[in-house]
Amino acid sequence: MPLNNVVLGDDVSITHPDLVNLYGCQIGSGSKIGPFVEIQKNSSVGKNCKISSHSFVCEGVTIEDNVMVAHGVVFTNDLFPRATNEDGSMQDEADWEVVPTRVCRGASIGSNATILAGVTVGARAIVGAGAVVTQDVPENAIVAGVPARVLRFLDKGAEGQDPKVAFLNTKSAELR
Repeated sequence: MPLNNVVLGDDVSITHPDLVNLYGCQIGSGSKIGPFVEIQKNSSVGKNCKISSHSFVCEGVTIEDNVMVAHGVVFTNDLFPRATNEDGSMQDEADWEVVPTRVCRGASIGSNATILAGVTVGARAIVGAGAVVTQDVPENAIVAGVPARVLRFLDKGAEGQDPKVAFLNTKSAELR
């Protein structure tokens, strides 16, 4: 497992440690990291999170406690990515600025979603599979699509409630 300057909390589980790339990051107690995950420097994963296989957590991303990141999720940290500078020279770290991104506690991000730089995903929000999140997601929102749009909100009393139950309660209330 390529580990360089990584702070791991108690009981962190790394599936296939030889198949992850972690450097300069912090991972909170009880979190689970799947295979083929990269977590870059100056990023953090909170307690009791799950980062599923093939996900990319780049520099500047903060993932708070109890967050689910499904398979193949990609975070970005550069608003204007370019390979070269105006003079044709290759860009390096000095040529761009990291734009921080935050995923608040209890949020869930579906498989193959892309979270663009500078976005905040609110507490207990759900991002649908394949969504491209280009702007902040309010807490308790369910978003999906390209670009991601709010579909509905979880029940106001969803704090600590299983998101499936909260979603179903919201859906059944709409049908009444």
